[in-house]
Amino acid sequence: MLRLTWVQPEDLIGHELRQAAQDGRDPSAIAARWRAAGGCEAPTRAGASSRPASPCLRLLAEDLLDELAALPSPLADAEPTDLDRIRALCPDWPTPRPSSGPATAPSRPGAVSRPVAATPRPAAMSRPAAMSRARLEAAWLGRAVGCLLGKPVEKLPLTGIRRLAKATGNWPPTTYFTARGLPEDLTGAYPWNRRSAPTSLAENIDGMPEDDDLNYPLLGLLLLQRHGRAFTTADVARVWLDELPAGRTFTAERLAYRNLLTGLEPPHTARHRNPFREWIGALIRADVHGWTNPGDPAAAAGQAHRDATLTHTASGVHAAMFAAAVIATAATGAHDVHACLRAGLTVVPPGSRLAEAVRHAVHLAETHADFDTVVDALHARHSPTHHWVHAVPNTALIAAALTHADGDFTGSVSRAVSGGWDTDSNGATAGSVAGLLAGCPAALPEHWTAPLKNRLATSVGDFDGTGFDALAHLTHREATRPCPSPSLA
Repeated sequence: MLRLTWVQPEDLIGHELRQAAQDGRDPSAIAARWRAAGGCEAPTRAGASSRPASPCLRLLAEDLLDELAALPSPLADAEPTDLDRIRALCPDWPTPRPSSGPATAPSRPGAVSRPVAATPRPAAMSRPAAMSRARLEAAWLGRAVGCLLGKPVEKLPLTGIRRLAKATGNWPPTTYFTARGLPEDLTGAYPWNRRSAPTSLAENIDGMPEDDDLNYPLLGLLLLQRHGRAFTTADVARVWLDELPAGRTFTAERLAYRNLLTGLEPPHTARHRNPFREWIGALIRADVHGWTNPGDPAAAAGQAHRDATLTHTASGVHAAMFAAAVIATAATGAHDVHACLRAGLTVVPPGSRLAEAVRHAVHLAETHADFDTVVDALHARHSPTHHWVHAVPNTALIAAALTHADGDFTGSVSRAVSGGWDTDSNGATAGSVAGLLAGCPAALPEHWTAPLKNRLATSVGDFDGTGFDALAHLTHREATRPCPSPSLA
């Protein structure tokens, strides 16, 4: 029986009930109706329950999803999705590079210029600061390394990750995970990710295997090649429909893809029956926006916002903007990791759940010498209320890992993956930032990069088998390509 993951209404309702509780809506009456009708909780780790619901229960789930969406959230004012409202809440919003701010409408003499509202295509960005291909190659490699390290332990509980690594003398992990020498009872209790183990355990690595954490930067590169840095959210949708196989999407991206195929347009694609709209998916698409706006976190956050709103809202969008701003700041090589993280917070509403979680995580990392202690505190705070793919705890963990490692490459990817939750995504983002800070491929330890063999597998476009040096060249070309002047007509 085909049980398509992340789309069955009877599986979505449990996630939406949890999301409602997180953003301050009261779902208790709707939850009681669901349970009284025989509805189940959302699957803990998998994307679909083992058995389909009855037709009547499925229809009820669809109705309740719509009722939940209609409940007002008291957090709406503190956690907007609209970019202008986000900027209004950010007192330290970074100053854009010259000519990279919003277009201004002509006004009568003496009047104050004002931003053009609701322009169909965003204002053009200036040419970014100089950036080397070598630094971009280190970022691509760093993203791949961190992703690959986290792949075999994705979906495992924290206890399992620790026991597997300690059993092979690799804790904290300073090289790729291995199954060699592990007792059968341990692998039986904590099985490797079944899709990833054949390609991502140390003894099996032969180039970088396909992963959505690398597919999305490739799609971002295609987006910039076709539409430039002034792309719109609709342009993102067009590239996806042209180049992204539906089966390579998950959670919020899969539901937005479904919504596109039913005729919905952005930003409604992010909201309609999509309980994953505050999960990590938009964050893993943010790197290319930071890479192509070095030294301009405001422009990077703006690009990430236009990308993210196809699929996400609120915390999901804030996480993408945060990551893009961190990466844009790291991309110049002129700042340490702590300054980069501070820059990331300037584009996030300071009263939001995401900003509070990042500040708390950074404080923990600055306070405790043992990173396991930091991780335990983060899990105690977030795991009881958040799914393991939610943007808030995962962004917090990334910030804690980068802070605690002081930007060191091995330390950053090791800590990000050792913290559990969405291990491959967190390792990828931490690796991208740490790769930028390292500055060139030669600065990354060879035992991490050599197994990649300068080869990436993907189902996106014509990129299958492409080398990271070639990807750096293509990204550098987009980062240095000037945009046309904005039209004020």
